[in-house]
Amino acid sequence: MILSKQTLQHFQRNDNLPTAAYFQLPEKILQFGTGILLRGLPDYFVDKANKQNIFNGRIVVVKSTAQGDIDAFKNQDGLYTLCVKGIENGKTIDSTNIIASISRVLTANMEWENILQCATNDKLEIIISNTTEVGLTLIDNDNIFAKPPTSFPGKLLAFLYERFMFFDGTDKSGLIIIPTELIVGNADKLKSILITLSHQNKLSNQFIEWLNDHNQFCNSLVDRIVPGKLKPDEKKSIEEKLGYEDELMIMAEPYRLWAIESAADTVQKKLSFALGDAGVIIAPDITKFRELKLRLLNGTHTLNCGLATLAGFQTVKQAMQNTDFKKFTAHLMLDEIAPSIINDQITADDALQFGNQVIERFSNPFIEHLWLSITLQFTSKMLMRNIPILQKHYQRSNDVPPCIALGFAGYILFMKSKLNNDNQFVGSTGNSTYIINDDKAAVLNKKWNEKNIPETVMNILGDKDLWNADLTKYPGFAEKVSDNVDLLINTGAEKTIKDLVRNYPATLQHE
Repeated sequence: MILSKQTLQHFQRNDNLPTAAYFQLPEKILQFGTGILLRGLPDYFVDKANKQNIFNGRIVVVKSTAQGDIDAFKNQDGLYTLCVKGIENGKTIDSTNIIASISRVLTANMEWENILQCATNDKLEIIISNTTEVGLTLIDNDNIFAKPPTSFPGKLLAFLYERFMFFDGTDKSGLIIIPTELIVGNADKLKSILITLSHQNKLSNQFIEWLNDHNQFCNSLVDRIVPGKLKPDEKKSIEEKLGYEDELMIMAEPYRLWAIESAADTVQKKLSFALGDAGVIIAPDITKFRELKLRLLNGTHTLNCGLATLAGFQTVKQAMQNTDFKKFTAHLMLDEIAPSIINDQITADDALQFGNQVIERFSNPFIEHLWLSITLQFTSKMLMRNIPILQKHYQRSNDVPPCIALGFAGYILFMKSKLNNDNQFVGSTGNSTYIINDDKAAVLNKKWNEKNIPETVMNILGDKDLWNADLTKYPGFAEKVSDNVDLLINTGAEKTIKDLVRNYPATLQHE
């Protein structure tokens, strides 16, 4: 039996199931993208609110790309199962939810006229998107009168122009537009592209004024690990337990955040699904949430990934099952990174609460997150996520941050490489090798000198082209990193981490 609206009647009635009235709710949201992040986060929030009789609206989805098909969505009437697995507040979560917020899925290449017809819906209030970072790109002179236009911004502009024309540019016909692509200022960038395309397509000044004045573009930040499809044997086991087959079943961690930037009362009112879950936050400034995620979660991941690989850990879960590595991670995050991000917006309690949530997320026993995946573009991630933290640390103190110094040593040793026959830079640890996927791999390869570790470290840390700063100027940092590289080579990563943890001052806030 396949999950669908018709087969729902065979299930025992509970709060997790959509009612017959649910399927009659109007389409209030147009969504560009069918991806797992959207289905695991915004679509989940809308569904949860609908089941609480709060938002009372559904989502019509636009599939913009030609890859893949939408047969599963049609066969299952847009229904899918979201399996939530992980640790939350110290408790193991393992639940399933039937999500019914998607009303239908339309393919841009084949159903463009039907998509434009949605612009005439006076119940429509919101547009959301996740077309990946590449999707928020200007394609010069993208023809919005094509069927369909080439780019996502072109398609969106065509849709908005259709709405403007149908409703004669009334102020009430404007929409709330919330991109979720992982770009800082995603809505600002999208709006700028739309304005440029409007001029290139010679659209009227009246339309551009309507676009500017009566549509609200909200920057947003999404944060939830959604691995997507389950392993075949796990999926089969869940289906046997639930009593139905589901080709759209996906998995997500318990943690969830959708921070939406707006101070407008109309946005608060129309995004009423925010009342259904504390994971939706609407605030005039979402910098705080972005900084917490970038520094505590992403920054810790980046400083950990080289060390973890050198220690022989393949996944984040595996590393966090090691007591010493878990303590090292907590010291790094809470004792070294957190103090450097506290400011007028972020309190010590904010950092502690978020940091402890990150520890739980890293420890999720249901997610296989590969460390090698996290090392992708290792150097640029270090530059963006961790150099500002190092700089802020030394503004507060001249003491060397031990965990950050070891994380840097892990990066430097991880990037030691040889060129293989396929012109790839290859690193090694123990008896295993790995491909280094980093634009700066050739630079690090040239700097490495096995006979003189201090010189190697000084050359790497002092390279302003890599870091936009000379990191050797920070008292004791280069010397400590050099010592750590030597320890990693001669003692091994696992023992080096163990020794650091044992000698670390007992300052952990979460213990």
